[in-house]
Amino acid sequence: MKQRLDPSLAVRVVDKSLACLPLLSHIGKALGTHRLMTFHPPITEAVLRAFPDADLLYGKPMPVGAARAVLSRGGLAWSRVCWLIDTQERLAEYGALADELGVELRVAFEIDVGLHRGGFAEPAALSRALNALPTHKALRCEGVMAYEAHAPHIPGLLGGPAKALARASEQAAAFVARLGADQRHILNIGGGKTALLHHGGIANEVSMGSAFVLPVDFDAPGLDGFQPAAFIATPILKVVEPMLPGPPAVSRLLQALGRFPRKGCYVYGGKWMAEPLFPEGMTTNGLIGLSSNQQFMGLLAQAVVRPGDYAFLRPTQSEAVLQQFGPDRGAFRSQDRRPLAGVADDVGISGTFLDS
Repeated sequence: MKQRLDPSLAVRVVDKSLACLPLLSHIGKALGTHRLMTFHPPITEAVLRAFPDADLLYGKPMPVGAARAVLSRGGLAWSRVCWLIDTQERLAEYGALADELGVELRVAFEIDVGLHRGGFAEPAALSRALNALPTHKALRCEGVMAYEAHAPHIPGLLGGPAKALARASEQAAAFVARLGADQRHILNIGGGKTALLHHGGIANEVSMGSAFVLPVDFDAPGLDGFQPAAFIATPILKVVEPMLPGPPAVSRLLQALGRFPRKGCYVYGGKWMAEPLFPEGMTTNGLIGLSSNQQFMGLLAQAVVRPGDYAFLRPTQSEAVLQQFGPDRGAFRSQDRRPLAGVADDVGISGTFLDS
């Protein structure tokens, strides 16, 4: 990352994708950054507590009830958090919240540069929001946040990734042009798959999280040379000559047709967001289906395995997968030792974070 990142860009490390405080600390120190992108209030609270110098930007808009819940509790330096605003209505909600609580809130505007996942869709709409800011005296604009995750997936028939990325940068520049000189502290444009492809544009920072451990979904040209660093290891409970319920002849026919394996195993747990990796040739099977208790995996006929051996899978993403495992299995829990949980209601969002 240090070798290939444009030197004009800072890195904002994505906490939800690397749900382990020592890992966040290691990466932050290696890159010389105190910036983090955050997505879930319990994780935000853990990061604020662990890193006194951290500057946090929300990567998605928080329901105003969630913001009210955490700000009302106090006890943490929430002034180090920049909240994301995606609509004129949310701007008004946060303005009213700031007045209600008597606090100043830092905000950044979410802008749409082609992903069409929300945010201000055109520069004129952003201008209208900026014009409304003086009526919300307790809100301070820090800049904008854009995400162009669509760019690497645009087919050549429609211009290809390079053209899509250039177009996204042009659109972002048009939005930034509407900001005042003191409203450009955060120009966050670029996610993990594209962070290293930005050179000389309007952005002053990019975000990266999952790419550091490279789950399957991040196998992208912009991350050539990165290596997978997160795997699931699970015991093999049983090695079987698989047979479907019902007449044995059905299983034998499907095996002859290559639709059902002649050898298989059951592993501890399952239903992960992950792709089988080892033993070589191991696969899930649609006829038996998935199980979160003990999952069947098809094996090659020549596979040499026995109960007690380990099967390995490579996660398709990191953010949810890492948080499924307890402190003795590769992930970590919060100081109160409760398992990670998240509950959204009309008051706020609560839960805990994996921390050391």
